Amino acid sequence: MTMTTDCGALLERSLAYALGSVAAVPPGSLERATPCAEWALGELLGHLDDSLDALYEGLTGGRIGLSPAVPTAGDLACAFRTRACAVLGAWAAGPGERVLVGEVPLDMRVMAAVGAVEIAVHGWDVARSCGLPRPVPGALAAELLPLARCVVAAEDRGVRFAAPVAVPPHAEPGDRLLAFLGRGR
Repeated sequence: MTMTTDCGALLERSLAYALGSVAAVPPGSLERATPCAEWALGELLGHLDDSLDALYEGLTGGRIGLSPAVPTAGDLACAFRTRACAVLGAWAAGPGERVLVGEVPLDMRVMAAVGAVEIAVHGWDVARSCGLPRPVPGALAAELLPLARCVVAAEDRGVRFAAPVAVPPHAEPGDRLLAFLGRGR
């Protein structure tokens, strides 16, 4: 994958979008259903927290372990906001060029791009779970879709992602991104 995108800016825009969704999580709503069929909202927020922890670990230590972090206790929305700020600060501090995922080296920009896809799409999931009409911004989705197509393989379907959903050819970029990752409106 050739990286010509400013992955730091992409990560920042994805985090800003997701932060807007997480800010709308009402108290006592962690049992709500999400577009992620197996997860309630609390589990989705826990997954987002783990994703941010992995990004932070990679940015600050140059290595991401293969074991998930210990789940955050307490206010999951607040924890997400705190970790999101830490990730942005770590990126601004100047990450290295490579990160080890387990023992496999990965370009830091690829890690940031994959993180941006994950965060934006789950930000949409959170908004949807809260009943909010918050489409992924068109320009952001247009940049994320080709990245998602590069990193989501056929073997990921049914395990990490559902089968793609059909959308009309004139669909908005956000709808095309979500459909590619198995989410329908």
